[in-house]
Amino acid sequence: MKHWIPFLKSDPTVAIIRLSGVISAAGRGTLNDASLAPIIEKAFSRGKPAAVVLEVNSPGGSPVQSSLIGARIRRLAEEKEVPVIAFVEDVAASGGYWLAAAADEIYADDSSVVGSIGVISASFGAHELLSRQGIERRVYTAGKSKSMLDPFRPENPQDVERLKALLDDIHTNFKDHVTARRKGKLPEDRDLFTGEVWLARRATELGLIDGIGHLKPMMTDRFGEKVKFRRYGLRKSILSRFSARIFGDAISSIEERAAFAQFGL
Repeated sequence: MKHWIPFLKSDPTVAIIRLSGVISAAGRGTLNDASLAPIIEKAFSRGKPAAVVLEVNSPGGSPVQSSLIGARIRRLAEEKEVPVIAFVEDVAASGGYWLAAAADEIYADDSSVVGSIGVISASFGAHELLSRQGIERRVYTAGKSKSMLDPFRPENPQDVERLKALLDDIHTNFKDHVTARRKGKLPEDRDLFTGEVWLARRATELGLIDGIGHLKPMMTDRFGEKVKFRRYGLRKSILSRFSARIFGDAISSIEERAAFAQFGL
């Protein structure tokens, strides 16, 4: 009731946005700007939160979606003048660290994995298999680079060179984001952008995070015992849980499991 009475002070509220899973433009249950936009907007706009917390547990994914989500968080933080604090669970790697770096402060558990500030592109080559099976690959294009990195044709060194140039440019964007968000906290004599990962204590020493800490005790210590927590995150509908999309969900689950597995999780 006191929320509606002007002269009574309300208890502070911390809005918690859960960012858990692979970052991808497509796929249910994955993190992307389209699905998270209403959640992030609501977290910043409902009342006047004392802070917005990002609960991050992601091995990364799409650099574009990472950038869009991070930019939305920063835009609203500045517009609403609300501090943003990230708490890392198992991992904030690659795009997951991009999201964490959108916060003003980053904390993690002792055993959290942090970093992987790099860019990767993986594919396969099946042209020899096709040849052994007597299958001829026929591709017709308008534009000499239109069939770049076709996995069913022999690798073209020029294609690889072009791909590496693209990856370098994306890597530069990633480095610029981290450097800007962690300004004054990163060592000048250490290259942190090699794709390497660290546990939380080492990440603290390197300036990638601000310390070891857990969400509830830190927020209670900062905002008092009466602080209230309001959670926001992606939810699956009953239909999506029990519909005929089970096979697609299984594939997505395998892909996500593989992404976490590279960090021993």
